[in-house]
Amino acid sequence: MVKAVVLGAAGGIGQPLALLLKANPLVTELGLYDIVNTPGVAADLSHIATPAKVEGYLPPDDGLKKVLTGADVVVIPAGVPRKPGMTRDDLFKINAGIVRDLATGIATAAPKAFVLVISNPVNSTVPIVAEVFKKHNVFDPKRLFGVTTLDVVRASTFVSEILNDLGLSKDIVVPVVGGHSGVTIVPLLSQSSHTLPSSLSTAQYDTLVNRIQFGGDEVVKAKDGAGSATLSMAYAGAEFAGKILRALKGEKGIIAPSYVSLLADTEGAAVLTKELGETVQFFSTPIELGTEGVVKINPLGKITEAEQTLIKAAIPELLKNIQTGVEFIAGAKTEEPRL
Repeated sequence: MVKAVVLGAAGGIGQPLALLLKANPLVTELGLYDIVNTPGVAADLSHIATPAKVEGYLPPDDGLKKVLTGADVVVIPAGVPRKPGMTRDDLFKINAGIVRDLATGIATAAPKAFVLVISNPVNSTVPIVAEVFKKHNVFDPKRLFGVTTLDVVRASTFVSEILNDLGLSKDIVVPVVGGHSGVTIVPLLSQSSHTLPSSLSTAQYDTLVNRIQFGGDEVVKAKDGAGSATLSMAYAGAEFAGKILRALKGEKGIIAPSYVSLLADTEGAAVLTKELGETVQFFSTPIELGTEGVVKINPLGKITEAEQTLIKAAIPELLKNIQTGVEFIAGAKTEEPRL
């Protein structure tokens, strides 16, 4: 029996994500939570002929505690989507409190669950969850993940476009490391499973890197004020959650990039830190998954000079983002969760 929970299940990411999890045969119970509309979303999904029993909860009557009780995997897409003109700092100010309150609920009702954070900005919200868990003495770095899968999905798609064959997109694997916003997103195109054309110019390479890093802006602009990447993020979130579920069931050798605490594997972290030339608390790199969560943090391996330059540009921004999350909890007053 596996219980998956979506916190923020009635939103633009939450609804399609819940649909994809309902369709996953490994899920036997699906708990949904949001501040509005969750019972209706649950009723709708419950008619789909798959094994998962679906229940939806709202804040009244300990809804958050009820939905989290018995949870094995908790996915957090809750929060406000980015809109045109909104900076990541603006987004943080809105979403930080939401993530803190949900993390408090998880710490008290489902401290052993695998927690998958989608709420942006991930570079800062994952440290928020970690700090909340530390305050409750339940922090297990092996069980906390920032979902960076959308960057990997975009890289695969954009490389297949350059190769003029979208049919390859499901087979193309490009490791994407660093963080999950702007310059902190570093695609290791030299390690792509499908080699880029030798005719690709430096300018074309730079354009491809920039598109992977700022693909979210492309969607925000195209939606013209109606939101950000929701459907592609739901797909990516379900893809990563699916890998977590398979690992939970005992499947071996599953590797996927994720933004994790380097405390999850101190041996692997030591190698990665040496490669980076600087100590960071959180970093996205290909990790091996197992029944306990993070089994191994893999090194970057051989990268090009251009990729080394990208990583050097990413680290200062990443350090700032992490500190923002840590300081938010350090300066927060103890209060009851709002959600």
